[in-house]
Amino acid sequence: MIDGGVKAVIDQSQMDLTDELVALSLRNEIDPGPDPLRIPITEAELDELAERLHQESQGDALWVFAYGSLIWKPDFDAVEARVAAVKGWHRSFCLRMTRWRGSLTQPGLMLALKRGGYCKAIAFRLDDSDRLGQIKRMLRREIGTPEAAATIRWVRAQTDQGPVRALAFWADPRGSYVTSKLSLETVAGILARACGARGSCAEYLYLTVKHLEAWGIRDLNLWRLQKLVARELRMIHAAEGVASRVAS
Repeated sequence: MIDGGVKAVIDQSQMDLTDELVALSLRNEIDPGPDPLRIPITEAELDELAERLHQESQGDALWVFAYGSLIWKPDFDAVEARVAAVKGWHRSFCLRMTRWRGSLTQPGLMLALKRGGYCKAIAFRLDDSDRLGQIKRMLRREIGTPEAAATIRWVRAQTDQGPVRALAFWADPRGSYVTSKLSLETVAGILARACGARGSCAEYLYLTVKHLEAWGIRDLNLWRLQKLVARELRMIHAAEGVASRVAS
């Protein structure tokens, strides 16, 4: 059980993006399988990376800095959670994807940490009883290629109870799937339309904002983004309704 104190209760009526709008963004998509242009990480490489991180974490509690889907869909056993912040990094919808919550015809975007700014999120402390095993579980979810293995690092996160050293996943600006300098309006247009076998990008945004709000965290860029995505979804489906009436 996570001992993180009492979380704030979000008034979801304040969000423009709602369950009903998110439902409009969902559709059945077939998983196309692994990207043939990306070389998958081998089990031996993953074991080597997990062992290195395990050794680097010795002597300290093992914390993970969760700023996106790890907040609402963690793949580890946490025994404590704290609101935490890191300086010099910010969350950004900058990872282009054609699987999971995107497709080849309508690529999506996923959150990552990028250099500069400030990011407030959640730090989870993992159970020490199977530290290496939990690191491996997390890497299998987050690291799919040798290229992506370079995007895990240690960050210093500030909490009300003091600083902690935590693992975080960031976006290497040299990465072939990293976008840059997209306006919020452009990002909103992508998120409102992209959907894959695991759900839509609008759903991903909605769940992230919703859970950040539940912890009393308001990311102003994401808050504006959910408003823009809600507006896009209303426009898309209003237009589709008009087209449907004309066709009939």
